[in-house]
Amino acid sequence: MKKVVVTGGSGKAGRAVVRDLLEHGYEVLNADVLPSTDAVAPFLRTDFTDLGQTIEALQGTDAVVHLAAIPAPGLSTPEVTFRTNITSTYNIFSAATTLGLERVVWASSETTLGLPFDRVQPAYAPIDEAHPLYPESSYAISKVLGEELARQFSRWSGLPIIGLRFSNVMEPHDYQRFPSFWGDARLRKWNLWGYVDAHDVAQSCRLGLTAEIQGAEAYIIAAADTVMNRPNRELMAEVFPDVPLQEGIGDFETLLSIQKARQQLGYTPQYSWRDHVG
Repeated sequence: MKKVVVTGGSGKAGRAVVRDLLEHGYEVLNADVLPSTDAVAPFLRTDFTDLGQTIEALQGTDAVVHLAAIPAPGLSTPEVTFRTNITSTYNIFSAATTLGLERVVWASSETTLGLPFDRVQPAYAPIDEAHPLYPESSYAISKVLGEELARQFSRWSGLPIIGLRFSNVMEPHDYQRFPSFWGDARLRKWNLWGYVDAHDVAQSCRLGLTAEIQGAEAYIIAAADTVMNRPNRELMAEVFPDVPLQEGIGDFETLLSIQKARQQLGYTPQYSWRDHVG
């Protein structure tokens, strides 16, 4: 496949995905409600809550990377967040099936796993894809239901649909804030001190387009390390003392397990805040 539509290609993750795909020889269309500040690919203004516009955007393409969404809880009302995200995801899956696309890669979320871990604590750490789903916001519910939609559309059509549960997406300039987290372990406990660089998001999307995957699968996508300069055992003992921590986990190794993505997608995170903060 060579022609790929990136929905939400003007956003933080989207810009990195568009540029990465172009660098790897793909023909890319950025379909979004707003043009990108990094205008390296053709742009089509598209409202993905409208099925007709969605079908028009995906016409003639081989695959879609679906990132367009209200990207986090609290950015709009719960009702608007849910309606926008679930409708646009349904429309993407429906259009991809109708048009006979080869592959859908889409942005699910780490929030499906119970973030911010206030009402329900993690069952264990590192968390992996077998962990129970505990959506705690309308945003997280939209992602959980999106994963179920993916399974249903894939059963109906045979279309491979790859869901990527991105951790908190960062760019290099964001890393200067990380030292402010270190004095209080509770400041970033809400996602087990996780993050992912936008460049590694792009890598995972590109790998999702070609991995030998059948059906609908979901993968946690995080950096290889945590945001903290304190060992995992110390952090867990302070904040989640009753949560089992896997033996042999490294001091600073991610507590959002990326083992499934490593094994099935070939994902290998390349970027860390430790290369930017002295």
